[in-house]
Amino acid sequence: MKRFWELKQAAAAGAVDLYIYGDVEGDGYDWWTDQTIESETSANHFRDELAKYQDVSQINLYINSNGGSVFEGTAIYNQLRRHPAKKTVYIDGFACSVASVIAMAGDEVVMPRNAMMMIHNAYMYTCGNAAELRKAADDLDAINKGNRQAYLQKAGDKLSEEELVSMLDAETWLTAEDCIRLGLADRYAEKDADMSQAAKVLQKANLNLEQRINLQKSLSAQLRELVQQSTPPQEPEPAPKPEEPAQKSILAMFGGK
Repeated sequence: MKRFWELKQAAAAGAVDLYIYGDVEGDGYDWWTDQTIESETSANHFRDELAKYQDVSQINLYINSNGGSVFEGTAIYNQLRRHPAKKTVYIDGFACSVASVIAMAGDEVVMPRNAMMMIHNAYMYTCGNAAELRKAADDLDAINKGNRQAYLQKAGDKLSEEELVSMLDAETWLTAEDCIRLGLADRYAEKDADMSQAAKVLQKANLNLEQRINLQKSLSAQLRELVQQSTPPQEPEPAPKPEEPAQKSILAMFGGK
């Protein structure tokens, strides 16, 4: 299984780099052997590894993720919030779904101008009788209310809960400019994100047709802008030289002057 996260000792003393690239998945269970299978993407495994770096003063958190399990992601968010180090979050492309909640653990959130964040309400698959289905809906309401606090705490007075609820209900994609305006990010990164793998992320996201069209237009515009910025200006073409007498005589043969 490819790791959802990776911890590396940073070059600076007292700092650690944390890479969150991929989907959030909880522990599994083998019904044949009656054993729990610990996932390297789970909050349990994340907790154990993060505990090895309790003495660091700076965590640099790099995110490019579709999201995943709301239970695992929320636990990871809370683990980061409790850690005493200063946390700087860099959105290296996408922070979707519960990955955007994890990003809110940052004391500072940095986004390239072409990076994006997607926020929506939690959802789950369930089955059962009427009472069990009603309970599942109540559980989701409670989970959504809890996750809203992560965004609101980061945004401060830049985002009201009423506006946030409307955005979550609509499953909203946010540009870096939107996030800074709403208080979900603090500043632009110095360089644009590498969006070469953006198509794969969009294919895995739960988008309707209109959202896909709008996102593809946005990404295409960003790519055109990057190409224009990287293409050196072309020198103007030299002015045509005056025609020689021989050329004029040839043109006269075909009715030219």
